[in-house]
Amino acid sequence: MPLDPTKHADWEIAEAAEKNMKTVYQLAEELGLPKDELLPHGHYVAKIDFKRLLSRLSSRPDGKYVDVTAITPTPLGEGKSTSTIGLVQGLGKRKKNVIAAIRQPSGGPTMNIKGSAAGGGLSQCVPLTPFSLGLTGDINAIINSHNLSMVALTSRMQHELNYTDDQLAKRKLRRLDVDPRRVQQGWIMDFCAQSLRKMIIGIGGKMDGFMMESRFDIAVSSEIMAILSVATDLKDFRERMGRIVLAYDRAGNPVTTKDLEVDGAMTAWMVEALNPNLLQTIEGQPVLVHAGPFANIAIGQSSVIADRVGLKLADYNVTESGFGADIGFEKFWNLKCRYSGLKPNAAVIVATIRALKCHGGAPIPVPGKPIPEEYKSENVGWVDKGCVNLIHHLKNVKSAGINPVVCINAFYTDTDAEINAVRKNAEAAGARVALSRHWEKGGEGALELADAVIDACNETNNFQFLYPLEMPLTQRIEKIATQIYAADGVDYSPDALKKAKAIETDPELSKLGTCMVKTHLSVSDNPNKKGVPKDWRLFVRDILLFKGAGFVVPVAGDIKLMPGTSSDPAYRRVDVDVETGKVKGLF
Repeated sequence: MPLDPTKHADWEIAEAAEKNMKTVYQLAEELGLPKDELLPHGHYVAKIDFKRLLSRLSSRPDGKYVDVTAITPTPLGEGKSTSTIGLVQGLGKRKKNVIAAIRQPSGGPTMNIKGSAAGGGLSQCVPLTPFSLGLTGDINAIINSHNLSMVALTSRMQHELNYTDDQLAKRKLRRLDVDPRRVQQGWIMDFCAQSLRKMIIGIGGKMDGFMMESRFDIAVSSEIMAILSVATDLKDFRERMGRIVLAYDRAGNPVTTKDLEVDGAMTAWMVEALNPNLLQTIEGQPVLVHAGPFANIAIGQSSVIADRVGLKLADYNVTESGFGADIGFEKFWNLKCRYSGLKPNAAVIVATIRALKCHGGAPIPVPGKPIPEEYKSENVGWVDKGCVNLIHHLKNVKSAGINPVVCINAFYTDTDAEINAVRKNAEAAGARVALSRHWEKGGEGALELADAVIDACNETNNFQFLYPLEMPLTQRIEKIATQIYAADGVDYSPDALKKAKAIETDPELSKLGTCMVKTHLSVSDNPNKKGVPKDWRLFVRDILLFKGAGFVVPVAGDIKLMPGTSSDPAYRRVDVDVETGKVKGLF
């Protein structure tokens, strides 16, 4: 019998469940994978040779494609990964051939406030420890590949400072004349480190580098992670890697990884990382783990490659998008689906009573501190008022031509009256609604959700993008802001507006996708504004260029590309049993 999630921590539940895990060889046999397509990393984790698999199954029809998104979460999250795993377990209980495609967690939140992204309770991805602590090294490969490009850029700047043109020519180098004030990219690491958001590098003599301002961002915000998310194969990945813009020269021309002749070596670090990782749910359904989180500062999607593999292997492929439907689903809809050519059959919007109370007026929970007492007693008024946020996200998903399924991600303290208030509001807005107790009961608790998703997948939809790529960038941002964020309009810093106009007049850049950077804690650009704020304007302070990934990246509000570590981080509770070597305390 599984452990009771009301009495045991997630890591304890996972540890107990791992005693009965299937080996990757058993999973491969159930999936019909031949030996040459399975690349084991031990007994319980493997990579899949996607190129061989997709070639072998090229004529097999795709399964149903389901995306899991959410309402605007509290700082504690809405349980999208838990609900994704729960849905997969529920579909498994209904005897459906199903697979999940979820994102690899970042070491930043794992060791900080939010913890791992393995799910929770009786709906988790296992084995928990490798899943949470680096897995097969994909993020480490991204760090090495990304930082190699910065090594190439900064060393070139030093050499150009110290050598004449003739001396550079003897070394078969041409002068790139990089403007140190227009270096777009920083360094990356996979932790939250606020002290590295701004720094000076190259301090010392002329042999110690080029002195200039620089920074560290969190690893999953790297353009290489975005490229891993949207690339279709190695050839596509390799071509994109050469288009990454690191800086601009003094004449305003972009300086790319190809200009530095580092794109090939960067790709060499990433070859194995293109193969998705194979794990499993607590109940033994296969889970593909590939690409990264943070839809607020990145694309925040599992990879196109993992979804293509899942759609060929299963009748249902359940993927997830980061944070709320204003961020993750919008990028899934207008970026990932556009680049992949895949069209979803259904979308699930996860909602918790706790978050709806927060949107309805309850005190905002603070990570690391006890949940306010007000959340522990029934308050239908708060829930009813907070449903304005849910209904807004329902409209967002419907704008894509999909009839969504609302998943009430139930906690054992939720009351029937509160749950009925959510059901009433969502059904009045024209959505299917399913109560799901997967956290407490696993797949058996997700049968209502599984049935609703099956029904939704059998319904014809009219999937369409929010905007054409021919629409000018400022009009696109305006459309996203007013329709998806409910803003009254958009304001720009002078520098951001200048960049936007330059992009609009460049034939090559004007048709790149739009990947917004915005807080995940509000529909607006102010994390403290809950519900659906009115009478506000989106402020775009900067615009980044991810030419390799194919994105223009408008940065809204005061969001940081390097999060900070809290005063009570998760790493304080993580340890190792020195007798068994097992990690404890992950959540």
